Amino acid sequence: MLQSSTGGAGDGTATEDDRLVSIGTVLNLLREEFPEVTISKIRFLEAEGLVEPQRTSSGYRKFGAADVERLAQVLRMQRDHYLPLKVIRDHLEALGRGEQIQLPAPGGLRESAEGAPDGDADGPTASRVGRDELLAAAGITAEDLAEWESYGLLSALPEGGYDAEAVNVAGLVADLGRFGLEPRHLRAMKAAADRESGLIEQVVAPLRLNRNPQTRADADTTTKDLAALTVRLHAALVQTSLRVRLY
Repeated sequence: MLQSSTGGAGDGTATEDDRLVSIGTVLNLLREEFPEVTISKIRFLEAEGLVEPQRTSSGYRKFGAADVERLAQVLRMQRDHYLPLKVIRDHLEALGRGEQIQLPAPGGLRESAEGAPDGDADGPTASRVGRDELLAAAGITAEDLAEWESYGLLSALPEGGYDAEAVNVAGLVADLGRFGLEPRHLRAMKAAADRESGLIEQVVAPLRLNRNPQTRADADTTTKDLAALTVRLHAALVQTSLRVRLY
């Protein structure tokens, strides 16, 4: 829970729950738990109707403690459960009505039921869901999925089904579509991602071929670290480019 205090109750001063803060302050509050969040991300979530900050007479956004916590809820559902915004919105509306909601296990589709046999073709495993499950989780149609696959944005696993990242990608493509970005517009992003992953593989390949078992075991950790740094750099470069163009 994001909390802090600025004064005692009953002393006439504003408390954290009463005080309105700027979008920059919100960014700082969220970044401890969500280091990759940006102002553009917060504005995007506002544009999608997931948070509704107050506005000053000059048009500046002002957020209350409830707004900050709501944003944190949204970001957790995206990060921990791989939920698309449409599903997150439905969950928040249900919570607002006082209803109970059922979220996937933390880690989303990466987690499987304890003791489930590997490769069980009758249901989702730690790394696989069926086509219908993907459509339901991402809130998309079969026609959407077929189109996205034709552009190489998504693909089934060799053994059939889709992994958790496919669900994540499907949700993101759907969110971008609400801004008018079509699959053909996203091919450049896919090509860039392929180039970046190829670069990481070049760095990690010698580790995988090393005779030392520990070095080979460290290859997966190094891959994850490099992937995280690459994503952060990509996000920073995009933000830098947009600032240059817009300001």
